Amino acid sequence: MSIALTFVLVAASLGVYGYYRYLDSSIPRQRIDPGASRPPDTGALNVLLVGSDSREGDNKRYGAKSVGMGERTDTIMLLHIGPNRDNATLISFPRDSMVEIPECAGGNGAVLPGGLRQINSAFNDGGINCTIKTLEALTNIRIDHFVKVDFTGFKGIVDAIGGIEICLPKAVNDKEAKFVLGAGKHVVNGEQALGYVRTRYSLGDGSDLGRIERQQIFLTQVMKKITDGGLLTDPGKLDAFLRAATRSVTVDDGLGLDRMLEVANSVRGLTAKELKGITVPIEPYPENTARVQFAQPAARDFFENVRQDIEVTASPAPGKSSAPKIENKQVRLQVLNATGEQGKAQQVADALAGQGFVVTHVGNAATTDVTTIRYARKDAEQGPAYGDAVAARLSKDKRTPVQGKVKALTSQPYTAKTPAAQAPTGPVLQVVIGKDWPGVRVQSAIPDALKGKVVDSTTNPCK
Repeated sequence: MSIALTFVLVAASLGVYGYYRYLDSSIPRQRIDPGASRPPDTGALNVLLVGSDSREGDNKRYGAKSVGMGERTDTIMLLHIGPNRDNATLISFPRDSMVEIPECAGGNGAVLPGGLRQINSAFNDGGINCTIKTLEALTNIRIDHFVKVDFTGFKGIVDAIGGIEICLPKAVNDKEAKFVLGAGKHVVNGEQALGYVRTRYSLGDGSDLGRIERQQIFLTQVMKKITDGGLLTDPGKLDAFLRAATRSVTVDDGLGLDRMLEVANSVRGLTAKELKGITVPIEPYPENTARVQFAQPAARDFFENVRQDIEVTASPAPGKSSAPKIENKQVRLQVLNATGEQGKAQQVADALAGQGFVVTHVGNAATTDVTTIRYARKDAEQGPAYGDAVAARLSKDKRTPVQGKVKALTSQPYTAKTPAAQAPTGPVLQVVIGKDWPGVRVQSAIPDALKGKVVDSTTNPCK
């Protein structure tokens, strides 16, 4: 996180183009090529962050017996920055997750067969492109860039920013992670910081989930220190950080300085408080309880929320209206499925009800290609304003409400999970779901059911 996001921020904030061009040229790069079939670009920025457990070179001290045995992703995180660049979600994938890995190209050019395997084996067997292909297949989220850092690189970056404060609920003596420290608050530098994020059995319940939460807490503290701790205004510290970062990472060939500056300009206002950490919903893997699998439908719903975090392009208005704003709870809707896809009306009705709209009926209408929001001719005065409230919550380009309703082929009352406190009295609109249905724009990539598991800059680090 400190690399992928902060590097672009500091590069843009100073604008010393020639110097950063020199630093940029020293970063190792690799082409992203996971195959031709990829998820669509939604305008969001998705950066894959992988922590390599390679024991080559200076990393030999963390396991000499593993030298020459390749590398696995000790940490797998996806940094999702919304299209409006006003929020960031750090999604962690437990390395013990059993998932379907698609057919990939191996490092030696051989084709690796697909199959059910542990998620971090994708990196060991097929490298970064197999990891990207696997995550895109699992989530249907397009990955734009990747940043890889190993143990030694991580230490160098933490040292360059002057260490990070942590808090331990008890004394720890973990020889495997090379982490020995007493209870309470400490400022940890490179070696101790690495031990803190690696230790697994000496803190919490010994699971990878506890370690993931500590990693998320640590990264939010890194973000806080970089944005609030004076790094950006201290030329000496900034130079040390950038030099450490460029020595410590491998990135994709599309993440050059020009792209970094482009991204930096769009996320300039993003601060530590906008960063939320969350772990993909998981459950024990039945065949081996030491492993986990994605919990359904929670994981599927979560990925859908992330995919639907799509920018709404508002239509230009000649003048600002003096009419009062229509709130979602004031709008009654009849949701009609015109796609021919079974169950679509109920699905869309649930999503709109979840946004606060009052859905009265669901049903079917004659098949159409285009999704429309409709109001009755008798409601010509109020209909457009009510329709605009619905249009604002649909993804992609804003749709203009249409006068005149269509005939429902079937219709039945809709039962909301949470009934409205007070029935609205305004016009009843129709949402006619066409084959181009854009989806409902989520207000947060993290569903309400997972809000209690969020890690952010206010999370207590003494755990």
